[in-house]
Amino acid sequence: MALSAMSTLSDIFAYRERECYRVCAVPNSSPFTNNSAAISRAAITLQARKQQLVRDAIWDAAVNLFSEKGFDETTVDDIAQASGVSRRSFFRYFSSKNDLMAHSIVSYGTALADAIHACPRTHSRSEVFRETVRTVAQQSAPGSRTRKIMRIAAKYPAAREAQLTRLAEIQEHVAEVFAERLGISSPGDPRPHLLAGLTLTALSATFRMWFHGDGQDIAVIADRVLDQLDELVCEDARTSPEPRPTPRTRKRG
Repeated sequence: MALSAMSTLSDIFAYRERECYRVCAVPNSSPFTNNSAAISRAAITLQARKQQLVRDAIWDAAVNLFSEKGFDETTVDDIAQASGVSRRSFFRYFSSKNDLMAHSIVSYGTALADAIHACPRTHSRSEVFRETVRTVAQQSAPGSRTRKIMRIAAKYPAAREAQLTRLAEIQEHVAEVFAERLGISSPGDPRPHLLAGLTLTALSATFRMWFHGDGQDIAVIADRVLDQLDELVCEDARTSPEPRPTPRTRKRG
């Protein structure tokens, strides 16, 4: 099984090398152009892609093993063999099995940042928040992989704790992206962190409802969660018949 997986990775790497040469090297083959910089950039890009392919192969093999064998019962050697890499290679990409389990959270943070950046510049803060929740929910839900990961985290406390170790880092990163989007440079401004916290909370509630639900479209669930959040936050403003009076300062003397 390990030999088969390694052969597959080798085939993918060979294909990537051919494609990288075709796309990056050939257009710069003019004798009047210095190719060294372009080739160097192509080599770096190819190396990064190779690393990502190996990282993804390890992650995919691990998720299958965690689901079939159990998170606590699966060893690093099991994962290395199933993904077609050596134990030493495994530790080049992940420091431990727990670090590997947190891989999905890191990818989650990247998806959130990409969704925020992709929102039209004409969107208001509220529209960016809602669009980000909808987009990431719809991107994450298709297929069985997300459910599989959620089952693992729900069943094994160690797996769940491994994910939580990176959550604060992800929230900070999302807050930075919101701050950039809103043009906020003051570190004391609470709005980016509030938006980041609300985004993660809304998505957590969405995934929980979807996971325990009966297969309803996650986009519908996301809208329901957002509407309920809006009701909770704005309840006082909607139910109060008139504005609350401002307390008056008593004059002395």
